Amino acid sequence: MYIKEFSRRFYIVFLSFLVFFTFIIARLFFIQFFHGRYLSAIAEKQQSLYIELEPQRGIIYDSSARPLAINIAAQSLYAVPREIKDKEKIIAALAPILNADYSYLKDRLYRNKSFVWLARKITPQQTEKIKALKIKGLGFIRENKRAYPNGYLASHIVGFTDIDNHGLSGEELAYDKYLKGVSGWAFFLRDARQNRLDIAAQMVSPRDGLDIVLTIDEVIQYIAEKELDKAAKDYNAKGASLVVLDPYTGRVLALVNRPTFDLNYVSSTSSDVRRNRAICDLFEPGSVFKIVTASAALEENKVNENDKFFCENGSYRVANHILHDHQSHGWLTFREVIEQSSNIGTTKVAQILGPEVVYRYAKLFGFGSDTGIDLPGEIRGMLKEPRFWSKTSIGAVPIGQEVGVNVLQLATAIAAIANGGYLMKPFVVSAIQDKQQHVLRQYKPMAIRRVISVNTAERMKMILKGVVNDGTGKLGKPASFTAAGKTGTAQKLEPDGRYSHNKFVASFIGFAPAEEPLIVIAVVVDEPHPYYFGGVVAAPAFKNVAEEVIKYLKAKQLNANRLTGINEITRIN
Repeated sequence: MYIKEFSRRFYIVFLSFLVFFTFIIARLFFIQFFHGRYLSAIAEKQQSLYIELEPQRGIIYDSSARPLAINIAAQSLYAVPREIKDKEKIIAALAPILNADYSYLKDRLYRNKSFVWLARKITPQQTEKIKALKIKGLGFIRENKRAYPNGYLASHIVGFTDIDNHGLSGEELAYDKYLKGVSGWAFFLRDARQNRLDIAAQMVSPRDGLDIVLTIDEVIQYIAEKELDKAAKDYNAKGASLVVLDPYTGRVLALVNRPTFDLNYVSSTSSDVRRNRAICDLFEPGSVFKIVTASAALEENKVNENDKFFCENGSYRVANHILHDHQSHGWLTFREVIEQSSNIGTTKVAQILGPEVVYRYAKLFGFGSDTGIDLPGEIRGMLKEPRFWSKTSIGAVPIGQEVGVNVLQLATAIAAIANGGYLMKPFVVSAIQDKQQHVLRQYKPMAIRRVISVNTAERMKMILKGVVNDGTGKLGKPASFTAAGKTGTAQKLEPDGRYSHNKFVASFIGFAPAEEPLIVIAVVVDEPHPYYFGGVVAAPAFKNVAEEVIKYLKAKQLNANRLTGINEITRIN
C-alpha cells in the first residue's frame, strides 16, 4: 500500500517536472525563433553605442591663402537626467556658468531620458568651471566650432553657419555642399554599467569638407572696409556699400556693407545688419545711370563729343513734368553734359535716341537682370519695357529714375567701359580644393556679352575722365594717377510715391588708372546728411580706396617680379 502511494507521487512529480521543462523548452524555442532578432537588437543596443563622427568643415581662404573661416575644437555639455539626483542644486550651480535660465535647465534635467544637451560648443573657461564641480551625470563631447579669425572683415561675403555647422548665409551657404563634408559613424562597445569603452566594433570614417578659395583680397577688403566706415560715419548714413572689381575678369576683390557685424557673434545681431546690401537692396541710381545713355548715343553715332545742347537754364518741360538741373546751364557740349551731370542735356540726348534704344542699352549693360554672382540673395533690379513707359519716362529713365538697381550691377556696368566693352560675370569663388591643395574645380572669367565697341569704350573713358578732372567728380581725383567715373545723387521715394526732399542716395562709380584700369569701384551711401551729393559724399571714398589699393597692387606685383627674378637666377645657377 505504501509502495503504491510512493510510486504514484513519484510519477506525479516526474510528470510535473516534465511538463514544466517542456514548457521552458517550448518557450525558449518560441523566443529564439519569434523574438530572437528583437531581443538580440536590444542586447546589441545595450552593449554598443552609436556615435556619429563629425567631418571637418572646409576652410575658406582669401586669394592669398589667408584663412577667413576655420574650425576650432569646442566642448558641448550633456546630461544623463536619470543619473542625477539633486537636480535643483545642479541647476543653481550651472545657471550662472552657462548664462542660462532656470526654466531652461529645469525643463531639460527633469526629462526622463538618458541623454539631453545642456549647452553646445561652450568656451574653455565654462568647460573648466563645470568640470571643477565634479557632478555625476554630466559629460562633454568634443565638437568642431566654426570660427572667423577676422571677425567683421568680409562678413557679408564669408557668411556664417548654425550650431551644427550648416551654412546659413554668404559663401558658407552658397558652397555648403562642398564645405560640409560627409559624416562618418562608429559603434563603440559599452560595459555593464553603460560606460563607453574606447573599442570600436564598426567604423566608417568621416570625409572632410573641401576648402574654397575666394577672389577677395584680405588687404583690399580691409582698405575698402576702413574707407566706407569713415564715409558712413562722417555723413551719418543709414547704410552704405562699396564694391571693388577687377574689370577684365569680373573677380570681386572686395565687397563691403555698413552696418556690418562680427561673424563670431551673429546671434546678437539683427537681420537688417546681416543683409548683404550690395546685392540685396534696390534703389534708383540717379545720374550714375547716365553712362548708359551716353554710351548708347556714341555707339549709335547719334551725337559726338562736341555736339552742343541747350540746357534751358535749368528748367525743361517733358510732357506735364518740369525737369530741373542741380544748377543752371545754357549751352553745353555733349562731353560737358556728362561732366556737369545735366539732367536736361541727357534727356535731350535720350529724346534723339528714343525709348527702345535707351532700354536696349540698359539691358545690354546688365540692368533689369541678375549678375549671376555666386552669392545668395541677389535681386534682379527693375527696368520697365518701353511699352510701359509714361509720357514723362523719357525724361526719367535716362537719368536714373524709374529704374531699380543694386550696387554690384553698377560696378559691372562701369567695368564694361573700363575693359573695352564687355559685360563680365562677377564671381567670388575662384577654386575648390582638397586638404592637400589639389584644385578640384576652378572658376574662370566669363564674358556675358559685348555691350559697346572698343572705340565707344575709349571715348567714354575720356568723357568720364573729364568728370573727375573738370566736372562733378573732382573730389574723386587721385593724387598720383588718373581716374574716370560718374557721380550720382538720387532722391528716394516716400511711402506715398513722391520724391523725398530730404532723403537721398549718393553714389560714385569709376575706375583707375583711367587709361589702363586696374580696378573698378562702386560706392553708394544711403541717406547721408547734412551733405548728400555723390560728388561730395561718395567720390572721396572712391579716391581714398583707389589710391591705397593701386599702391598695394603695384607693390604686390613688384614683389612677384622680384621673386620671379630670384627663381630664374636660382634655376640658371
